Amino acid sequence: MVVRLADVAREAGVSPATASRVLNGSSRSPAEAIAEKVRGAAERLGYFPNAQAQALARSSAGLVGLIVHDIADPYFSSIAHGVQHGLHGSGLRVMLSSTDRDGETEMEAVRAFMSYRTEGIVLAGSRTVDGDEPLIAAVETYRKNGGKVIMIGQPLPGTLGLSVDNRGSATELVRQLVELGHRRFVILAGDMNLVTVKDRHAGFIEGLDEAGLSALAVLPGVFTRDGGLEVMTEYLDASGAEIAQGQICVLAANDVMALGALTAVRRAGLRVPQDVALAGFDDIATLEDMIPSITTVQLPLDSMGEQAALMLLGAEDAASVRVIDGTPILRESTTFCP
Repeated sequence: MVVRLADVAREAGVSPATASRVLNGSSRSPAEAIAEKVRGAAERLGYFPNAQAQALARSSAGLVGLIVHDIADPYFSSIAHGVQHGLHGSGLRVMLSSTDRDGETEMEAVRAFMSYRTEGIVLAGSRTVDGDEPLIAAVETYRKNGGKVIMIGQPLPGTLGLSVDNRGSATELVRQLVELGHRRFVILAGDMNLVTVKDRHAGFIEGLDEAGLSALAVLPGVFTRDGGLEVMTEYLDASGAEIAQGQICVLAANDVMALGALTAVRRAGLRVPQDVALAGFDDIATLEDMIPSITTVQLPLDSMGEQAALMLLGAEDAASVRVIDGTPILRESTTFCP
């Protein structure tokens, strides 16, 4: 038998409107003695409040929307874990949407979270070089209606967020690899329409320029593990003579591309690092456990998610942006082999 709100009201001896105000969190709550009678009746009957009714009563659903590009990518799952940890104890719950890096899907998620009356929206992932005018307009409307938007990557105007110093961190990685002795570099760039890729690529080039070097090749592709596998396979098939001249060092614009490249190198019968040294970017959790362990730029992914959640809960200035610096972590995959 389904227990209805009217049943609780009858058991408590109050009107359905009074029972609703108590159980659905309305700001017009009755006296505590009456509220206790209603809650007691609900517990005895096994009644559970309706989430939609609670949202209407409070003008909020008690939810936070989290939008990521690819939940299968450990970069985003680590951030999602951090967001959940940061919201722990707040009474807010996370609704997740993964967009597969599709701009229209991202916009649909933003509109949906706006309609659900979420307390805030966390957007994690790179913006595009072409611009985000529809997203900027939607975010502004949401903010005017009392919502809070936190960006992880490249914050939009008027939003709180975490801005990653992708360019400076990429430059520092190249500097340290050059100090190890590397001189022959290939850049596995990813999707050049993403601001993150553009900035990391620019940082790689800046580091090479400082050392008086040029990349042997710049290889654009899809910003995924399969994208790294495909592009690296094509390069190895076409560049046997180049590799025969000595060790090359591949700079992948993210870790999952680096893992795809690692598979391509092994399928080609080559060795890491003796033939192909390999570096990624982000420091997802599995890299240190690989054989060989993979060099990368470490970003505090879990902490970034937690910081985003705390920014959403806090009363920070609407234009507050924190800059996150990456730290190069040199591991076995970039051992120099002259």
